[in-house]
Amino acid sequence: MNEIKGEHSVHVISSEAEPVPAKELPKKAKRVVSLDIFRGLTVALMILVDDAGEQWPVIGHAPWNGCHLADFVMPFFLFIVGMAIPLSLKKIPNKLLAVKKVIVRTLKLLFWGLLLQGGFSHAPDHLSYGVDMKQIRWCGILQRIALAYLVVALVEIVSRSRQARDDPEHTNLSIFKLYYWHWLVAACIITVYLALLYGIHVPDWQFTVHNPDSMYNGTTFTVTCGVRGKLDPPCNAVGYIDREVLGINHVYKKPAWRRSEACSVKPPYEAPFRKTAPAWCYAPFEPEGILSSISAILSTIIGLHYGHVLIHFQDHLSRLKQWLLLGLALLTLGFVLHFTHAIPLNKQLYTLSYVCVTSGAAALVFSASYVMVDIWGLKLLFVPFKWIGMNAMLVYVMAAEGIFAGFINGWYYDDPRNTLVYWIQQHVFIRVWHSTRVGILLYVIFAEILFWAVIAGILHQLGIYWKL
Repeated sequence: MNEIKGEHSVHVISSEAEPVPAKELPKKAKRVVSLDIFRGLTVALMILVDDAGEQWPVIGHAPWNGCHLADFVMPFFLFIVGMAIPLSLKKIPNKLLAVKKVIVRTLKLLFWGLLLQGGFSHAPDHLSYGVDMKQIRWCGILQRIALAYLVVALVEIVSRSRQARDDPEHTNLSIFKLYYWHWLVAACIITVYLALLYGIHVPDWQFTVHNPDSMYNGTTFTVTCGVRGKLDPPCNAVGYIDREVLGINHVYKKPAWRRSEACSVKPPYEAPFRKTAPAWCYAPFEPEGILSSISAILSTIIGLHYGHVLIHFQDHLSRLKQWLLLGLALLTLGFVLHFTHAIPLNKQLYTLSYVCVTSGAAALVFSASYVMVDIWGLKLLFVPFKWIGMNAMLVYVMAAEGIFAGFINGWYYDDPRNTLVYWIQQHVFIRVWHSTRVGILLYVIFAEILFWAVIAGILHQLGIYWKL
């Protein structure tokens, strides 16, 4: 699965198809090491913000408007998906075979997404499995990646007949003209997203609290809306569409807005709700929902453009010029939209300003990685991220989704809370530093990220990769 886990087949492919002499073996395509490193960095970032974000809310998801470190993870993944698509599909000239590969990979992504985030797995905190189908969560990280991958890959396959012969010489604008279909799709997505976001009327709605630990368990609340074009937590069109299409029982039960000033007694930390907290604080909300996932396809289309630049421009300076100019333009546009209060940065809604800022940041981070690794040759400095990036699906499942920690927690002594993971956290990190916050941060860096980098490195040496 080259779009999230560093498949060994992601290469820079020469843009000139020249005949190979009979006695000359074909040259092996050069691997884009910086893409592996960027992928590995993104997986490591996900582990960091997921497992240390509770103690360090400044790196966790923004409760609503704004953009914290955790809010860059999903767009970075989608950007990487886009970059990998032209590199992998270029090796499959037959369109039917390419479509088959894309569909099979999409189905695998959906399967793993439902299994890991649908509610079946309760790891690492609870030693149980299973989900009530009346409460299953249909959306999630891998499901969003699957949708973006499917749409963008199919557009790439259907529209690539014009690019059958690659022209080695391109100007700054010709690369956009060559792939104009992708930008037409992007324009359609923006139009549909904005029309629905600002045009749909959101009526009043009800929900029932399903939380045995809450004093309001079984209580039904009514949220008053009756508006259109609002981007606040209770009355936005993104949540309304998910409630109507997916069903309110099938969306995420612990949205980030629970840590907002309106809800939490200790914002931005996870804490008990205020006595004056509005009803919507207790409601579910899907951060990877339908309308926001449609907008998320834009991140993959932008990444796709960067992959096209990598293929068509053969010298470093030309590539960097293309990447940096567009990246800076996206950042500028996103910040202008946000700070002029036209469209706020919001990961939960996946707003246009959020697309621009996070895609621009992805462009700059990848460009920096490309300079340091593929130009300056500083590969050894980033080798842990390279190893993670080449086996990213394994690390994502075992570390980011807590499957390995859940397995270890299954072997406890006397009390289910007395596990090896708990002992290491307390005795090796927290008590040594006399700080829960610092101890958890160091535990995540060394006992999770570095540990899995070493495991991925060993598997790399053995030639073992988890591919979808």
